[in-house]
Amino acid sequence: MPPKPKDSPTKGETTRLAVEDAAIELFMEQGYHATSMRQIAERAGLALGGFYNHFASKDELFEAIIVDKHPYKRVLPLVMETPGETAEDFLRNAFKITVTELGKNPIYMKLMMIEMVEFNGRHGAIMMKEIAPKVLPIFEQMLKVRKGLRINNPALILRSFFGMIISYFITEMVTANSVISKLMPKDAADVYIDMYLHGVLKPVE
Repeated sequence: MPPKPKDSPTKGETTRLAVEDAAIELFMEQGYHATSMRQIAERAGLALGGFYNHFASKDELFEAIIVDKHPYKRVLPLVMETPGETAEDFLRNAFKITVTELGKNPIYMKLMMIEMVEFNGRHGAIMMKEIAPKVLPIFEQMLKVRKGLRINNPALILRSFFGMIISYFITEMVTANSVISKLMPKDAADVYIDMYLHGVLKPVE
């Protein structure tokens, strides 16, 4: 039998990911609190004891999902290649890439809603410990090479950018199929990033 490639997941890793995928399906179907560990194990094709071989609790499982399924792993390489001579060009392009990629799989934003409502965001520090070392340098580099920014704190820019992305998707969900959505312009995403960059007030002449 030929040896497995080095990057092939182990049997344990494959099972762990299967448990995470089963949990996500159930959380989307019936909510976090209505989902039991036994249901997750059964959906993943495991005995309950098999679940505990990978996660000590449902809370620990949810924490792992928030980190493992974070879209930065897919979005970050694309953002790193984002063109743009100015900070505005870079942020516009990064926004469009992020919105497009998240729009392909909206499950993560729904998981974040569970995180905020059910857990009051307490897994945020764990998530940022994973993400910040990889994402923050991009914003630090932007401050060094791109002109036109009023703010010189990369952590604050990162926080505001994340906040803008989250608010965009939350308001998309809230206003979907409503009279508000029918009043939105076709270029609503472009206008949204424009308001983030320049505000809603006209410059004083």
